[in-house]
Amino acid sequence: MKSSKILYIVIISLVIFEPITVLGRRSRGRPRVKTQLGSSRLPIGAKWKDDETAKYYEHNGGAKIEKASHFDMEYSIGHKIYFMCIAVGNPRPEVLWYKDGIEIYAHQHLMIHEWRIGTEKLKSKMEIDPATQRDQGIYDCVAHNKYAYDRRSFRTELDLD
Repeated sequence: MKSSKILYIVIISLVIFEPITVLGRRSRGRPRVKTQLGSSRLPIGAKWKDDETAKYYEHNGGAKIEKASHFDMEYSIGHKIYFMCIAVGNPRPEVLWYKDGIEIYAHQHLMIHEWRIGTEKLKSKMEIDPATQRDQGIYDCVAHNKYAYDRRSFRTELDLD
């Protein structure tokens, strides 16, 4: 039930505003999106639907991912894949992991580690060992608390060389 609420919030927020990205050459790092002065969550040219929405997403205690792994990762079969997110917020955010839009849980070859840092931070690491061909895809780290959510995406590609 909790994951369906998160998914609903993600879908609704994508409908609320359409982000405008700054195009550039493709790099191995996270795609860069320029934001408006004074706003850490809203791309240039985008506007909040209404004042209540702006108040919710710009709350000082809202969950925010302050550090994350690189966007692209090439891997070889049998090797380790891992991604990391550090989220901050008050109250401390929870972190959920998704693969291709479906929430993932720890199992024999996938482990999720979490470390609480102080009263407002959480470090979460998702690790797959050994990696298989079916581990290729888009992974999302979603941090959320009662005020906001933040998401980072990562892509894994099988290295055939």
